[in-house]
Amino acid sequence: MTKQRSANDGITSQVSETASRRSFLKLGSVAAVTALAGCSGITASGQSEDEGAAVSGETLTLTTTTSTYDTGLLDAIHPDFEEMYGVTVDAVAQGTGAALESARNGDSDVVMVHARGLEDEFLRNGYGINRRDLMFNDFVIVGPESDPAGIQGASSATDALTAIAEAEAPFVSRGDNSGTHTKELNLWEAAGTEPGGDWYQEIGAGMGEALNNANQQGAYTLSDRGTFISQRSEIDLVILVQGPIEDGPEILANPYGIMAVNPGVHENANYDLAMAYIGWITSPGAQDAISDYTMNDEQLFFPEAVSEDPNFQQYVPEGWSSDSSEE
Repeated sequence: MTKQRSANDGITSQVSETASRRSFLKLGSVAAVTALAGCSGITASGQSEDEGAAVSGETLTLTTTTSTYDTGLLDAIHPDFEEMYGVTVDAVAQGTGAALESARNGDSDVVMVHARGLEDEFLRNGYGINRRDLMFNDFVIVGPESDPAGIQGASSATDALTAIAEAEAPFVSRGDNSGTHTKELNLWEAAGTEPGGDWYQEIGAGMGEALNNANQQGAYTLSDRGTFISQRSEIDLVILVQGPIEDGPEILANPYGIMAVNPGVHENANYDLAMAYIGWITSPGAQDAISDYTMNDEQLFFPEAVSEDPNFQQYVPEGWSSDSSEE
């Protein structure tokens, strides 16, 4: 039942706003404990009997990154959620910036993205609530095997970018305000280099298209590891600078978060179903499914929602604290 769309498909209107959207107050107490142990009436599958009946037949609109789309992860794991609750997930794949903008406009119920700075801004402005750390992989710098800038094996991502700029070697930038594009711009800034000129090309497209474009031109690009692995057999690019998963620089870490759209800002947001989804995808079972998902016998994403020592900063913007917490 999962419907998954790329940014080019556009955002459809919410399904029967008056019929499929309910006031978040109606079942707020149920949603608050969605898919969590401790609430009454939990079935063997972990689903609340009342909750399943309440959301059955509805559609959850998830705006997410192109990496979860290009890798096929969501197509692989969503059928379990849809069957459990009797719902449909409409996954709209965009860059992180566009996914958050759709949510700001009320065209999403839940967002799954990977740019903590943009997520924090979304939270601080009141559009998102109940954020959770979800999973991670890392970024890698890829390019032609001939490596004209000589960056292979570099221990510093910023040094590698500086070398590319100094050599004026072709570099493809997504240029789409995505999580990957945001990371790339942060890396250029950390390198003290402002890219520009004929060698630097911003294409305004997703990760898959950026990899194909770089492949055609023999260019470098920054990619998340998952999307690169999923397309590696179809392109001639190779990983030249590894991320922290393969003992590369920590600056190339790529964490993903998930959060519900605030129903206090957008009354049409399906908060009950959004919280059911967040509870499900951060549960041990779904986290195991994320861990087990592979492409070409390689793990693409690493779950981090379940921990013996949870990081409570995940729920709020980084650095945030209340006055009461300091008393």
